[in-house]
Amino acid sequence: MSRKNYIFTSESVSEGHPDKVCDRISDAVLDAFLTEEPEARVAAETFATTDRVVIGGEVGLSDPEKLKEYMGKIDGIVRDCVRDIGYEQEKFHWNTLQVSNYLHEQSAHIAQGVDASGDKDEGAGDQGIMFGYATRETDALMPAPVHYAHAILRRLAEVRKDGTEPRLGPDAKSQLSVQYRDGKPVGISSLVLSTQHLDETMTSADVRDLITPYILDVLPEGWITPDTIWHVNPTGKFVIGGPDGDAGLTGRKIIVDTYGGAAPHGGGAFSGKDPTKVDRSAAYAARYLAKNVVASGLAERCTIQLSYAIGVPAPLSIYADLHGTGDTDPARIEAAISKVMDLTPRGIRTHLDLNKPIYARTAAYGHFGRAPDADGGFSWERTDLAEALIKAI
Repeated sequence: MSRKNYIFTSESVSEGHPDKVCDRISDAVLDAFLTEEPEARVAAETFATTDRVVIGGEVGLSDPEKLKEYMGKIDGIVRDCVRDIGYEQEKFHWNTLQVSNYLHEQSAHIAQGVDASGDKDEGAGDQGIMFGYATRETDALMPAPVHYAHAILRRLAEVRKDGTEPRLGPDAKSQLSVQYRDGKPVGISSLVLSTQHLDETMTSADVRDLITPYILDVLPEGWITPDTIWHVNPTGKFVIGGPDGDAGLTGRKIIVDTYGGAAPHGGGAFSGKDPTKVDRSAAYAARYLAKNVVASGLAERCTIQLSYAIGVPAPLSIYADLHGTGDTDPARIEAAISKVMDLTPRGIRTHLDLNKPIYARTAAYGHFGRAPDADGGFSWERTDLAEALIKAI
């Protein structure tokens, strides 16, 4: 029997965190190539440090001349990302940093396994396992700790960018320890918030006074109590932020990107990868399926696992776990999933309409628990499969 009373902790990091700067650049490059060609191939990795951004990996377009043209756009894409995030520091400024571009054409040996040819359907871009999760803890069907950790940083980013709080800097981290009673989240036992500030005279107490109203804005009423322990900028001043303070790398915040540790993660990062890479697209599909299982009323919580082999179209396995919160045999849900959605890489991309430039927006504040956008962004957050799942079962 699962525990009913406990404390669970999750963290989030802002768009100005060094790793998130890199995720944003990698996904912006992906969006640029998908804008040119929906079937573009991209696996872009970014590294950032003091006054420098290095980007490498594989890209592919059907027109070699267009590929050369887009290679020339990388420098501008990097600078636009850094400027939008808000970095104009002496040692990390969008206009003066050095950009090194080592992107190259996709390996022919990888392409031969992935590309469709003759009677062979498109295969998975790599082997691996992918997980999706959903829970009724929040309206977004996400675990409460990571959901609200993201919400705090999104709110601080809003007031920083709209000029309401010009003393805030782009780099920030949050961490919430959520108290559960009878399996339900009821409050915050401790809160950690570290945020860069541009005013060097500010103390930790000053920062706390500044950010408290925005934290209270996004947390459920009553979750902050006199017993809640606060740690705001616990090391003191936080003026030097971003890649000047600590190096960044694409794909190092995979738990922040998903469920905050409340559910398994297969290990593959998302950012910079086109949707033929099942690390990304199948993880989105697994979330979509888990969310629809919960939205349909079949369970209060659901985990879905999918597995793939490189070059092989169909998943090798489908696993469902309802965590004892549903009356339906999970094996029946597994069988129903195969009926209601084509889980080949092509089938996932078609069903969720993933061949669009919709990825830069996913690079911060979580890939899951976001509202679907009118242009197809966050399509995996729709709950339009719930009825079909019930019928199939």
